[in-house]
Amino acid sequence: MYGPADIRSVRIAGVRYPPLVASLSTHVLDTATGRGAAGIVVAVERDGAEVARGVTDAEGRVRELASSLAAGRYRLVFDLADRFFRRVALDVELRAEGHYHVPLLVSPFGLTSYRGS
Repeated sequence: MYGPADIRSVRIAGVRYPPLVASLSTHVLDTATGRGAAGIVVAVERDGAEVARGVTDAEGRVRELASSLAAGRYRLVFDLADRFFRRVALDVELRAEGHYHVPLLVSPFGLTSYRGS
């Protein structure tokens, strides 16, 4: 039996609709070196509880950080460990469906993020 996060699709009046869920990925780029930041732990939290966790690969990516996420507010927490900015938390609002890519660009002097594609 499928739970709410496992619904594959919904059929209404004979028409199959995809589930209303979102997925999330990220990329951490070290702008001082121009390379992806490997080994960065990234957590996804909702209402203070961790719902997903990943570690950036050699290119600084977590290709599928979370999937089957319901619409709502989430917090992405980047543990940058030995850098000047030790921990970065971003609060995001996910809509009912679609893929969200949230890159983080870091250097010893600043950081920025944006909603990617």
